[in-house]
Amino acid sequence: MKFYIIGDREIVYAFKLTGIDGAIAETRDEVMNAFTSVTRQDGNSSSDPEVPKVLILTETAASLIQEEELAWQKKGIYPLIVEIPGLDGHLKGKKTLSEAIREAVGIQL
Repeated sequence: MKFYIIGDREIVYAFKLTGIDGAIAETRDEVMNAFTSVTRQDGNSSSDPEVPKVLILTETAASLIQEEELAWQKKGIYPLIVEIPGLDGHLKGKKTLSEAIREAVGIQL
């Protein structure tokens, strides 16, 4: 399964050490350019084997393209998007995965 990460320099370099490619993006334009490139919104099919199956976004990067990310997720096609906290931890107001599960299902992990 192919992964790709978009985020700040330190996070992207850390993922590159594990063999996951990525794009350093710290402004809205940089994040949007990387997102468009990865999701192949330029007309290429998302069934292309070069399109990652999982796109990892840092919460900071995701916060810059919230509307575009939500629109992509509603399509239900690859890549699937996963948000991770940055080096400074979760952004204020963001729920952890455990909190979201507990709220949705009512079970504490």
